[in-house]
Amino acid sequence: MIELRPFAGLGHANHGWLDANHHFSFADYYNPARMQWGPLRVWNDDTIAPKSGFPPHPHRDMEIITYVRTGAITHKDSLGNTGRTAAGDVQVMSAGEGITHAEYNLEDEVTTLFQIWIQPTTRGGAPSWGAKQFPRGERAGQMVVLASGYGDDADALPIRTEGRVLGATIRAGESVDYPLGAQRKGYLVSAKGRIEVNGIAAQPRDGVAIAEEENLRITALDDAEIVLVETA
Repeated sequence: MIELRPFAGLGHANHGWLDANHHFSFADYYNPARMQWGPLRVWNDDTIAPKSGFPPHPHRDMEIITYVRTGAITHKDSLGNTGRTAAGDVQVMSAGEGITHAEYNLEDEVTTLFQIWIQPTTRGGAPSWGAKQFPRGERAGQMVVLASGYGDDADALPIRTEGRVLGATIRAGESVDYPLGAQRKGYLVSAKGRIEVNGIAAQPRDGVAIAEEENLRITALDDAEIVLVETA
């Protein structure tokens, strides 16, 4: 089963400094049919104006993955962590029993990103934060695990859930296969470029909700950059 969720039909809120599109119910956007997809609870498509951002605010019991599409985001938290995550790279915050953080676009250009929240398998625990570079060229023509709850994915950022966040870049006319498994759920978004997922066409930034599909074939109709969340 593959359900296309067009970008134009997503929840939307424009705060001036922040233009946000919500794949799932979030803040003032409520859609009972789109509360979550398995443990995937939030997928926000954010555009953040230069020299602006989110002031300090708390989180708990959530795995928060930030995939920067353009520009950069600078993180600072109550554990003393600071870091700048640039386009194509990923940061992960495990909120655990509680953490306060701020995220700012300190650049002179607009920053665009996906922020993805996944519910943890167990509640509580010490909070943590980490970031890693994932060069787009190293993801050419293959799915690379960016964040994972499985110890075998040693090169990925750790998350505390039975799932993975994966990325790939695909040249126009080429395809990438991924063995999702019929018992797993997937949610896929193309950051740029038109794609087909098992023959279903999707525009850039559309959501593609996937269930009961043993294998995925993602074909790029344009040069494409995709992000996939796979969960139990």
